[in-house]
Amino acid sequence: MGFIAWVAVFGAVLLTLALTSSYLRWLPVTTSAVCLVLGMAIGPAGFAWLNLATQDISGWMEHLTEVALLFSLFVCGLKLRLPLKDRNWRVAVCLAGPVMLLTIGGVCLLLHYVIGLSWGISVLIGSILAPTDPVLASLVQVNDAADVDSVRFGLSGEAGLNDGVAFPFVILGLLMVQHDSYPGWLADWALSNLLWAIPAGLLVGYSMGRGIGRLTLLLRTRYGDSTLSHNDFLTLALIALAYVGAEAIHGFGFLSVFAAGLGLRQEEVKSMGSHQTPAEHVVQAVVGHQNVEPQHAVHGDTDSLEDSQVAAGIMMGDMLAFGSLVERAMEVFLVTLLGVVLSAHWDWRAILLGGVLFCLIRPLSVVLVPWASLLDVRQRLLIGWFGIRGIGSLYYLFYAVNHGLDPSVAALCTNLTLSVVALSILVHGISTQPILARYEQRKSLTSSPGQ
Repeated sequence: MGFIAWVAVFGAVLLTLALTSSYLRWLPVTTSAVCLVLGMAIGPAGFAWLNLATQDISGWMEHLTEVALLFSLFVCGLKLRLPLKDRNWRVAVCLAGPVMLLTIGGVCLLLHYVIGLSWGISVLIGSILAPTDPVLASLVQVNDAADVDSVRFGLSGEAGLNDGVAFPFVILGLLMVQHDSYPGWLADWALSNLLWAIPAGLLVGYSMGRGIGRLTLLLRTRYGDSTLSHNDFLTLALIALAYVGAEAIHGFGFLSVFAAGLGLRQEEVKSMGSHQTPAEHVVQAVVGHQNVEPQHAVHGDTDSLEDSQVAAGIMMGDMLAFGSLVERAMEVFLVTLLGVVLSAHWDWRAILLGGVLFCLIRPLSVVLVPWASLLDVRQRLLIGWFGIRGIGSLYYLFYAVNHGLDPSVAALCTNLTLSVVALSILVHGISTQPILARYEQRKSLTSSPGQ
């Protein structure tokens, strides 16, 4: 399939979503679910306009899903404004740590004892399916930097962290499948992939985000460039440098990019104060009409704001808008492609695997963690259900396929992963909006005295 055909498909899907947005927003479905159905309609299962072989596209699909994750993880980090000592971060860390490990273990046991797969393949598939998705789970994550809801914040932090934390276990599964049994291989794996790569990635990204953020605000304030700047370039630069910097020292790039977003946000917090409204909200409220040139719109209206606060607000607003645009476009394209290839890779065993994962393993993993007063029962149930699988699992799948898997094992992993991800998009896509609407309604009633 040529480049022109790809552009035509992408444009047609985007046009369809744009023209039907007023209608779709009243339906209890997510954009991802709609794109999946559109992909199935234009693929072999529908009108057969497209027919793709995953073995032919696995190389560039690995990099495409990687790029989608990088933008999503960076935006996710930018939205998390609470200080690292806040109790909501404990929720995120528990979800990305103990809950993810329990999920890997549960899926592994199911695949080995019920479906009959080897331990190596079971660990590999369990690790591929364990991380929740920062791209497709945008509806259940924080709306913006002012959102401090425990459920949304915990799910956002989990999605940002566990796409990197799952990586060493994917590598472990690959080692087990490929029978790399040289003496000391397990210790080498633990040392390089757990004890070094995870903290190294976080430290590099956070330091880079803080440093570049501080330098950017200093230069823009000093040279009077607080309102007109190339913040889209800054987004691309920070994502690229954080990723490459971590990979250069054998750290995990995903964690680095997420931490870079966190570090940059902390520089905004430093300029505004941790208990103040996010800078982008303040500046947007002051600027008002978007068609007015920023330097004229803010003139005379921001006497109460320092130049660094104006610069931080415009920088954050632009970076969030640009990152979110790229994230949504990549989501549409990748989920549509998933729908195109789904019929060729559908595995009926995924119904059992997905059903147990969504309804038993994930909720039970959340319940088993001792949350104390961090979450109430209703919040634990919500978090247990919102374990959405998506682009992150697709990246790990294609990474594994491109790193020496036997063709038969690669086909098995591909079929189960694509099928479970599709089920997650449909099941969670249909249930997310009604459940969240009920949650928000009950929360507003609880927080409103006298109602």
